[in-house]
Amino acid sequence: MKNTVLITGASAGIGKATVKYFNEKGWNVIATMRSPEKEEELTQLEDVLVTRLDVLDLDSINSAILEGTEKFGKIDALVNNAGYGAYGPLEAFERDSILRQFNTNVIGLMDVTRAILPHFRANKNGAIVNISSIGGKMTFPLGSLYHGTKFAVEGISEALSYELSQFGVKVKIVEPGAIATDFAGRSFDFQNDESMLEYQQLVSTLWDGFGDALANAATPDVVAEVIYTSITDGTDQLRYTAGEDAKMYMAARKEQEDGEFIGALRERFGLK
Repeated sequence: MKNTVLITGASAGIGKATVKYFNEKGWNVIATMRSPEKEEELTQLEDVLVTRLDVLDLDSINSAILEGTEKFGKIDALVNNAGYGAYGPLEAFERDSILRQFNTNVIGLMDVTRAILPHFRANKNGAIVNISSIGGKMTFPLGSLYHGTKFAVEGISEALSYELSQFGVKVKIVEPGAIATDFAGRSFDFQNDESMLEYQQLVSTLWDGFGDALANAATPDVVAEVIYTSITDGTDQLRYTAGEDAKMYMAARKEQEDGEFIGALRERFGLK
């Protein structure tokens, strides 16, 4: 029987590239997204089930898992990819926006994981890949919400790796750097209040920094390959970086003390 993977957030970017990559490798793929009726490309692929899953909707999560198991018999791996980035001064965010960021990137990830764990536990096998970011191990200015969620994903994943290993389930964390996706478009929620003059120089500098990073970004295929490797390499390795900039930043973060690393970023962004 062919292996099967369920991927959230599969309508674009990393998620869509990962669907194609696993399909090319001979896997069955349950490609989930909030609006499957709009998808035209993935529906043409053999052994790919395109179905609805909104991480904020528990019924849709359970329905997608049930539909996937009914079609393919079992699910061998889950890729928690759905998410978005909220950036801007914390003061500029309404509480509803803060809750939406954490509900999508953290609570949604845990709800999907909780829903599939009985299936993995019964099979005594499975793999869970949580898409984090280099932003789960380091931070940039104005990213208190986004980085807060990715730091949470790192802790959740590491802790889960202990409790799930006893019945054959591996947990993997993939940490991309800058990736050429629509992260700065529909997957990016930037909030600012121009009347808060103290933040505006930093906002301008940050936008320039995003532009430089995206100009040299890796493609989503790079992340898709790392995701596949994390599931199939047969090791207990927990964390995987994706992208050359990710490797550079993570090496620097590991080697440098907080003062040196954060100080260099403060200088880069013109902060005292």
